[in-house]
Amino acid sequence: MSHFSRRDFLKASAASFGTLVVSTALTGCHGDESKPLTSQVTEQEPAASFLHGVASGDPTADKVILWTRVTPNDSSATSMEVAWEVATDASFANVIGEGMTTTTADSDFTVKIDMQGLDAGSVYYYRFAAAGVMSATGMTKTLPQGDISAVNLAVMSCANYPAGYFNVYAEAAKRDDLDAVLHLGDYIYEYGMGGYATESAEAIGRALPSDNAAEIISLADYRKRYALYRTDEGAQVLHAKTPFIAVWDDHEVANDGWRDGAQNHDDSEGDFAERKMAGLKAYFEWMPVRPASVDDNETIFRQFDFGNLVSLYMLDTRYFGRDEPLDYANFIDPQTGQLDALAFQQALGNPARTILGTQQLQWLQGSMAMSNSTWQVLGQQVLMGRMMLPAELLPHLANPGPQVVTLINELASIKERIKLNDPTVSNIDRARVLTVAPYNLDSWDGYFVEREVVMGTARQLGKNLVVLAGDTHNSWANNLKDMQGNSVGVEFATASVSSPGLSEYLSVNSDLASRFESILRLLVDDLKYCNVLDRGYMTMTFTANDATANWHYVDNIHSTDYNVKTSRHHTLRMKAGKPELTWVD
Repeated sequence: MSHFSRRDFLKASAASFGTLVVSTALTGCHGDESKPLTSQVTEQEPAASFLHGVASGDPTADKVILWTRVTPNDSSATSMEVAWEVATDASFANVIGEGMTTTTADSDFTVKIDMQGLDAGSVYYYRFAAAGVMSATGMTKTLPQGDISAVNLAVMSCANYPAGYFNVYAEAAKRDDLDAVLHLGDYIYEYGMGGYATESAEAIGRALPSDNAAEIISLADYRKRYALYRTDEGAQVLHAKTPFIAVWDDHEVANDGWRDGAQNHDDSEGDFAERKMAGLKAYFEWMPVRPASVDDNETIFRQFDFGNLVSLYMLDTRYFGRDEPLDYANFIDPQTGQLDALAFQQALGNPARTILGTQQLQWLQGSMAMSNSTWQVLGQQVLMGRMMLPAELLPHLANPGPQVVTLINELASIKERIKLNDPTVSNIDRARVLTVAPYNLDSWDGYFVEREVVMGTARQLGKNLVVLAGDTHNSWANNLKDMQGNSVGVEFATASVSSPGLSEYLSVNSDLASRFESILRLLVDDLKYCNVLDRGYMTMTFTANDATANWHYVDNIHSTDYNVKTSRHHTLRMKAGKPELTWVD
């Protein structure tokens, strides 16, 4: 660490914008002028609480964001003084950073310290104090530099408070081998009680409170929803244990959102631009994320380098540049009820359609070209793999009923016969399964020209491409191929923390899940693995030779009493230089 005087340190602590305080590590231990943070804890009744724990995030080789939120006992308070401390040991005998800052109601009493001047690949401990009370202690870690043997990441998405307890977070927090947690979005959900995934909320003790029980729209609404989610014990213990690298998806604002609107927003709910900025502002306040620049609550795409092994690009496929998703309903002839296939294909193939936006796409291409890392990893929200299903199935999936499973079984039987070269398959039956269309237009399937550009960039540069995804609440693994059939990379998608998956949507019980998953693998070309039943998370291990995905599941989210579901654990791997998935016994 470079020499840095206490006077310089105090100047750096004062250089803040919004809720963020920029600070640089001191050399040595406590100076003569300083007192340990514990001296600020009093025996009197404290005037505030740390109800939402501590967190860290956006680690680099020399800095990391440290986060907490203070809750004043006096509801009329407008500001709070907060002290903070960073050390190289859990007992805080060697404090290398400390300071005071003021948090206000304007930032919802959140605190973010951008602690800089740290050593690469090192563990640090941090804590806060305010109004006579001490926070929990957090542990964080900077990214490594140079030649390293392995990178271990946990990958998660889609945590829905009313749907269940965040046992997945709690289980991941038991690991001691993680370099970071990648959260790929839907950290909160905007729905109110009576809406999506709230059916069991009251019975399991996860009902939304009366002052936040409606659909959230305003900044105050979003802040209260984050505050509720951060009371979950699993969320608090994981945040305190491991730094997060996070990006939003749609529900941090509204379902199926895009640059200028969302499916779950209408004119009665006010101006969408105001709602979007309220949701994103609350996200930056409550998440340990480093802003792109002063007062920029909209730009979140950024790069993280783990030595020369992994370059991780966290993308915004949702609110920065995305055009409005296509909708099959807009291409149905009202007279005949038939799909105007030509008009749909022309819209889908429009080269101007974008999911990233020009600025983000050019940034990604340039960053990949400049990277010398073994692995190029896209941390983003929606599936990139082609989920092409028989076209006749799509209307039934839009309004699922008991007939859906029967139809899926019928189509799978035909596809299996085709694969076995059964000469009795009729041309009509062959057309039924080979006439396919994208199942989910909200994913990269709805922006396939730009998908070709991204995959073409990786192939032209000769990169080992791994795409990580969330959003669907289910686990997937896809071989990524371009329109010419060239293998370009692989995709690994994580299950949800608590949001219900496809099995609930289609009423597939646990006894039928394995059979249904095998049918999906049969119907969808290049799909190598799926789990439509379980809640869980994924770990990614990168070495010079392999990128290995492990899926981990829990057996219960309706209470904090759960077990690991070892019978559903699964592992897949991509080898460097060979962009195809291989099974691991």
